[in-house]
Amino acid sequence: MMTFEEMDLEEEVLDGLWAMNFKTCTPVQELSIPILLEGKDLIACAQTGTGKTAAYLLPILNHLVKGGHPEDAINAVIMVPTRELAQQIDLQVMGFAYYLPVTSVAVYGGSDGIVWEQQKKGLQSGVDIVIATPGRLLSYLKLGLIDLTKVQYFILDEADRMLDMGFFDDIMQIVNELPKRRQTMLFSATMPPKIREMSKKILIDPHEIELAVSKPNEKIVQSVYICYERQKAKLVQHLFADTLPDKAIIFSSSKIKVKEVTRTLRSLNLPVAEMHSDLEQSERDRTMQEFKNGRVNILVATDIVSRGIDIEDISVVINYDVPHDAEDYVHRIGRTARADADGLAITFVSEDEQMAFEKIERFLGKQVYRLQIPEELGEGPAFEPKKYGGLKKNNGRKGRK
Repeated sequence: MMTFEEMDLEEEVLDGLWAMNFKTCTPVQELSIPILLEGKDLIACAQTGTGKTAAYLLPILNHLVKGGHPEDAINAVIMVPTRELAQQIDLQVMGFAYYLPVTSVAVYGGSDGIVWEQQKKGLQSGVDIVIATPGRLLSYLKLGLIDLTKVQYFILDEADRMLDMGFFDDIMQIVNELPKRRQTMLFSATMPPKIREMSKKILIDPHEIELAVSKPNEKIVQSVYICYERQKAKLVQHLFADTLPDKAIIFSSSKIKVKEVTRTLRSLNLPVAEMHSDLEQSERDRTMQEFKNGRVNILVATDIVSRGIDIEDISVVINYDVPHDAEDYVHRIGRTARADADGLAITFVSEDEQMAFEKIERFLGKQVYRLQIPEELGEGPAFEPKKYGGLKKNNGRKGRK
């Protein structure tokens, strides 16, 4: 494994890395940083959890430290799909840039007037790095509150999610406001045709790197109930009958299903809250706070939570519905077993989900341990993916939010 000291990074940048105990590079950092330090454009296929944020932040900080950039202008723009990711990256900039004369501001919607004023003030004073959601950045542009004419570094992080959320036109409008001479970096967990189309329009002769979806952390104990859909709520009740976990996340495939599951679990007197894109930002913040401080033990959520939110001490992840693909499965169960702790992941597989789960097992290269359904809930179906495979195509899992 390559160390950061072997990279062509400035001493001040290395000081920040040492202070944060960053010593060795992840594969995406080892591949990306040398390319970006040379000033070349980059397309990287890498998912959350691979260390991709540092892969693009460190070269940007390195360029800024070397000087030659206007001091009262925005030098870098990082576009992200959600407020949560913007806040998280802003914290990482603060950490890495602790010893550096570099400033940043996170710009996102769904916030009150005070936050709007703080963001506006930061932008007008000419911060070095702006981390923004496309919609809010466009609002500032239309109001004439932001000048992007000096931007030298433009990053699209989780580009596939931004396109899924309908931000293509917003992004292209923002690109039109940027200087033609700039370094552009695009990071995406997947590379659908729409991403390829966009990359041709905004990148110049980019280098490409691709990292395979990593397998789940070995510390996660994975298990599965092969069950009927009607047995799922009772299985949750059975699992938490004697002891409540400190923190558990139950993932469901759509916001409608999340609401249903939350109602059902509340009727079983379980301390549960819901998280999905129908909630106002203030409600989402309040829910996350209650979950973090232990007032709520169980969070029922769509995949909006499986990426980009760091909560260290989640002991159990339950897939109430089988995730759409292996990558989503890895993201979801990766919420547990953080910071060297052990974790437990349980997946409920109904008949029409058996084919999707078989694909996940093929990716894992093993059969996930089968749990016995409690006698009082009756027997479950046999695991016969070919027999059940054609029942309900997709099971509504295309809608990720």
